[in-house]
Amino acid sequence: MILLSSCLAGLKVRYNGTHSLDNRLAKLIGENKAVTVCPELLGGFSTPREPAEIIGGDGEDVLDGKAKVVEKSGKDVTELYIKGAYATLEMATNINATLVVLKDNSPSCGSTMIYNGEFIGKKIVGNGVTSSLLKRNGFQVISEEQFVTDFL
Repeated sequence: MILLSSCLAGLKVRYNGTHSLDNRLAKLIGENKAVTVCPELLGGFSTPREPAEIIGGDGEDVLDGKAKVVEKSGKDVTELYIKGAYATLEMATNINATLVVLKDNSPSCGSTMIYNGEFIGKKIVGNGVTSSLLKRNGFQVISEEQFVTDFL
């Protein structure tokens, strides 16, 4: 079973109330090959919400207590991101996920790129909090672009 970012399936769960629908991925839901997850919602956020970025590193650093996730206004929301990551890990374990496809660039779901923490639209190589935790626990986590390139 594939665990898939909810926004990629067309659910309006992104910080700004939009989705990132990829019809090629969304069809996996209808074929009973995937289930959706939104780590931010599992962590306690609502939609819409203020944008957030990782400051001081990437998701690995957040899990190690060396970086934090902060909203644009400056509010530290690290604990909610960690809570959502652990809830997603539990879900991935419960469904015996063989692959996890998460939306790149997100401070939670990014699996190759994330924003640099300055809220200027600049991306850096790195993993989000959820991607980092899932990878630490042996799950194969890839971006939507990697899925389209490697699996379709």
